[in-house]
Amino acid sequence: MRLRLSLLDLTPTVWRRLLVPGQVTLSKLHVMIQAAMGWEDYHLHAFEIDGERYGASDPEEDDEDVIDEGTAVLSDVASGQARFFYEYDFGDFWRHEVVVESVDPVPMALKFAVCVDGQRACPPEDCGGTSGYRDLLESIGSPGQNTEIGCVDWAGRPFDPDGFDLSIINAALQRVR
Repeated sequence: MRLRLSLLDLTPTVWRRLLVPGQVTLSKLHVMIQAAMGWEDYHLHAFEIDGERYGASDPEEDDEDVIDEGTAVLSDVASGQARFFYEYDFGDFWRHEVVVESVDPVPMALKFAVCVDGQRACPPEDCGGTSGYRDLLESIGSPGQNTEIGCVDWAGRPFDPDGFDLSIINAALQRVR
């Protein structure tokens, strides 16, 4: 399946185009999205597909409204959907639109996800959602400000919002098991 992931409510858009095996579970797709976007999997997440909510199974929670993502196969739940949503970090509320661009039979099944295109770096973890990220970008772009020091203080590392390295993303995707 060819998917386009777009982080909503940011301009310019942070996005990735992935080829993923259709037979992956949503729990595996979650790990693939984390790797492709550059998230570090520190927070809770959920998928919203055709009015249903899918998430990680939690034996301590008895949430009847959430379907176990470990039992949901992507090609089964998203086959008729042109798009669905993936939410990461319920505090910062990073909402991703996932568009199913195509479902293509391939002579040999993919074993790993592959990123074929994308743009811009994913916002750093815990930067405060879209409004905090806008503040971060503003501080980076302020004339006369030592942007690397300010960015390291905020992001924990040097951060280039325009940075996108396909080889690094694909190396991370290759580590997804």
